[in-house]
Amino acid sequence: MKTLDLPHRGLRLAYDDVGTGLPVVLLHAFPFDREMWSPQHGPLSVLDVRVLALDFPGFGHSTAGNDPFTIEGAADVVADFLAALKIDRAVIGGLSMGGYVAMAFARKYPERVTALVLADTRAAGDDDATRENRDKAIAAVNAGGAAAFAESMIPKLLSEQTRTGQPQVVEFVRKVATRQPAPAVTAALEALRDRPDATPGLAGVTQPTLVLVGEFDAVTPPLSAARLAAHVAGSDLAHVPEAGHLSNVENPDAFNAAVAKFLKKVL
Repeated sequence: MKTLDLPHRGLRLAYDDVGTGLPVVLLHAFPFDREMWSPQHGPLSVLDVRVLALDFPGFGHSTAGNDPFTIEGAADVVADFLAALKIDRAVIGGLSMGGYVAMAFARKYPERVTALVLADTRAAGDDDATRENRDKAIAAVNAGGAAAFAESMIPKLLSEQTRTGQPQVVEFVRKVATRQPAPAVTAALEALRDRPDATPGLAGVTQPTLVLVGEFDAVTPPLSAARLAAHVAGSDLAHVPEAGHLSNVENPDAFNAAVAKFLKKVL
């Protein structure tokens, strides 16, 4: 783990920095941290790729900083992170919440995007029912704690095949999800609830884009991924077999192979 200070934000970011070459930034899902990307470190870093995975403010080992957590604000933090590392352009990849931040980054900083990897995510904002569920989730965290809430999410995040056949993956997901602090979890739930619809901005994406989705993703299903890919001209769409919402962890071999194939076109 490395750390980087952004004094103007009152923020210390924790991040992993593996390999050398083309910078690939990986943005984590909710309610996780950068460790969810550990299955990608070795397989991607051997491709002349520099894998950079950071903890969003308040998650993992990053401090919360001075600013309220928003999807747009998280994209600004990523921009400052890259500037501090003197990286002008990078492949920006994100899964679920990380995908929302990646789309916001591409919208705000298109000149800094070499390519996009959008995994198990969607472009549309929350509908009324989902927003109401976010409010219920915030109440659940406040009443019962972040760990209990995260535990309750696990069955929906993972495919049945993972839940029954990969106990080590279930335990890894549980470990990372249940250690996140309640203030970060509630702040992120508010940010997810209030995020803008990313669809209009996708028409402006001209960089190579890979859309990935777990075959059995129940949170952002394959149809959502197809709709997302349809809004980005020339994008690639790949399904990760036997995986649910956390496709990079549930079937890392297939996930990494799809990303590697895509990156070889970008390198």
